[in-house]
Amino acid sequence: MPADAIVYARLQFALTAVAHWLFVALTLGLVTYVVIIQTMWTVTGNPRYERMTRFFGQLYLINYALGIATGIVMEFQFGLNWSGLTKVTGSVFGAPLAIETLVAFFLESTFLGIWIFGWNRLGKRLHLAMIWLTAVTAWMSVFWVLMANSFLQHPVGHASAANGRLVLADFAEFVGNPNFWHAIPHAAAAAITTGTFFVAGVSAWHLRRLPEGHEDRAAFLLLLRMAVYIAPVFVFITAFMGGNLLDVINVEQPIKGALADNDLALAARLQEEMVAKHGPGEYIPVHEFIYITRTVMIWSAITLQAVSVITALMTIKISLLLTRFAWLLRVFPWLIPVPFVAATAGWLFREVGRQPWAVYEILKTEDAISPGLTSGVLLTSLIVFTLVVGALAVTDWRLLAKFARRGPDAAQLGSQGQETDTDEEEELAITGGRL
Repeated sequence: MPADAIVYARLQFALTAVAHWLFVALTLGLVTYVVIIQTMWTVTGNPRYERMTRFFGQLYLINYALGIATGIVMEFQFGLNWSGLTKVTGSVFGAPLAIETLVAFFLESTFLGIWIFGWNRLGKRLHLAMIWLTAVTAWMSVFWVLMANSFLQHPVGHASAANGRLVLADFAEFVGNPNFWHAIPHAAAAAITTGTFFVAGVSAWHLRRLPEGHEDRAAFLLLLRMAVYIAPVFVFITAFMGGNLLDVINVEQPIKGALADNDLALAARLQEEMVAKHGPGEYIPVHEFIYITRTVMIWSAITLQAVSVITALMTIKISLLLTRFAWLLRVFPWLIPVPFVAATAGWLFREVGRQPWAVYEILKTEDAISPGLTSGVLLTSLIVFTLVVGALAVTDWRLLAKFARRGPDAAQLGSQGQETDTDEEEELAITGGRL
């Protein structure tokens, strides 16, 4: 396999995987807030919370729909470009991905569909249950995907069959993978952080523009206060669990840990040990790449934590946020991209850092690629996939910005049921009550 072909295949998967995770992170964060807001509406009956549910629910649906498309694009590659990976580890690696497919494409989409079309048709409590179940199955989906990914990072619970393939030998050990149990809270907290700063940014943008006394002003103010109190907690959890995960990496993937700590002498010694164990080869990932991505994560966390803590302290007396510290309302919309930057750096650090292994110390990346692929074929598919994923990302961002600016008055989620009810009332009036 030509070296440039391997690079093209890796770039293609990196592009689609990172792009899909950015959609997923916002989807998970937004659905969590939609659950909170709709629960408030169901409990209080306050129509302001209904408007907020429709508004943020519509933004969530836009991101969800386009995120599903990027996920499908990404999964095509397992069969197209990485048949060596599926051939060797499919019996182990494929099991959690199969469960995730059932959860995401059947359970989650079913509950979400009922929630979308259940406005004005289901009772409030049953309708609320649908979005709760949608959120639970969405989080379950991430659970299984990260479990599969953690096996690639730290393969446990498997045995080698006579044909050289891996089989699942110990499900408890597979599920109990320490890499997974440190990665899942880190990724979950990062997703909540992403949704939190999105909600805060959108709410702050509208607060600057809505006149005094507007019906949505109080709701946006409540959501902004909620976000700025939640943000410091989950930024801290993300950073704390990231530090714990790095401790696990130092044990499971010591070369990555050495590069992250900028300890090149230790990395060189570990390179010699890997050569003695696995034969000649380059076992050290790109040092600058690992160090830079880790640095980006750290400074992103510091920036978000500093702003959220300062804002939380300033909003103890809410009048100060709207008067003396009103300039903070201009800051939050600009912070929306920061969690995405941190998430991108995190995934690149996690995936590039285990190179040259597709499955750490079991299957090299060059052996995981489908045989027979040429550089021309992979370059063409890289260009096509880049255009497709790029178009989906641009479309998503433009639609989110468009509908976020329009505000709750333009939210169309759930409006069909209301229009139907109005049409029926008009028809009854015209016919004198006879249908």
